[in-house]
Amino acid sequence: MISRRNFVSGAIPTVLGLGAMAAPGANAAGEMTLAEAGRTAGLLYGASISEEAFADPDYLDLYARETDIVTTDVALKFDWLRPSPARFEFERADAIVSAAKRSGKLVRGHTLIWNDNAPEWLRRLSGREVERVFDEHIEVVVGRYAGKLHSWDVVNEPFWPMDRQKGGWRNGPWFAAMGPSYVERAFSRAASIDKTAKLTLNEAQCEGNHEWGRAIRPPLARLIDDLLAKDVSLHAVGFQSHLQPQWPANYLEFADYAASFAARGLEIYLTEFDVNDQSFPDDSAARKTAVAETGAKFLNAILRAPAVKMVVNWQLSDRYSWYRELWRRNAPTSQRSPSPLPFDDRCRPNPLRAAMIGSFLAR
Repeated sequence: MISRRNFVSGAIPTVLGLGAMAAPGANAAGEMTLAEAGRTAGLLYGASISEEAFADPDYLDLYARETDIVTTDVALKFDWLRPSPARFEFERADAIVSAAKRSGKLVRGHTLIWNDNAPEWLRRLSGREVERVFDEHIEVVVGRYAGKLHSWDVVNEPFWPMDRQKGGWRNGPWFAAMGPSYVERAFSRAASIDKTAKLTLNEAQCEGNHEWGRAIRPPLARLIDDLLAKDVSLHAVGFQSHLQPQWPANYLEFADYAASFAARGLEIYLTEFDVNDQSFPDDSAARKTAVAETGAKFLNAILRAPAVKMVVNWQLSDRYSWYRELWRRNAPTSQRSPSPLPFDDRCRPNPLRAAMIGSFLAR
């Protein structure tokens, strides 16, 4: 997967809020919202949010109306939070957490430990220094938000077979310094600091039936079994669910794989749901219909598992999708702007929104 470091840093407005809470489940037209449909299905529904939303009243209104939980997007990623060894830039994350609290929203922290996108200063440190920064980072960041978050993506994407590490591990500063033990160390430290957040292991690609997805599933299951055997505090498995219709997929098979973690006593979260539309027709209406059909097919399969407790989109509007930022970088070679989310550029519903509501209610 292409790295998602694609949001442009910007100043945080001094006055932030998610707007007045709408009546539960109702939008201006009195229609059912995604949050209401999610509640009906026993799901928490939400989306990631970044500082762009606070400068866009229409977009902010979508969060107030349509979501029950928000994810911090890039605000708590190490490289955004730690531009230098001595600095923690908490402004973005603090703004999101404070605004969510005022509006009655829950918050997911994303992500505490990830081997990707490490800043250059971290890569220059010795192994012993990396371990010190690792422990310090968890203590400071988890301590700051202890009791304020619904859940934490404690470790993100531990596996990446393309790095050609033994066992399929993703390489990076944490893995290079500590090997696979960094995962257990992260969960144990986070659990010792925050006794309330649901601690989540978040992984990518597993929903695909391509080489990457098939390669990641077995070591992920082994890692989870190892953590549970050691009585590590692990409460949920997050599957990002960036659907890639251009590659092979068997969503029923993936649903069975995901459901196997329920037998281990874990909840299942769909943490970054969207649909890559690059392989669909050029016609906008046809493409959006195909996105909706793909999303519904996936959700109808995975929501058969009662352990699925949450569905989170990666942003709400196409305008702020990470795919849109990639498209901007490639334009004008491609004239098609991606449309992977429940709402279009003008915050109007895409067919995916109705498809998601239908899948929620069918559950």
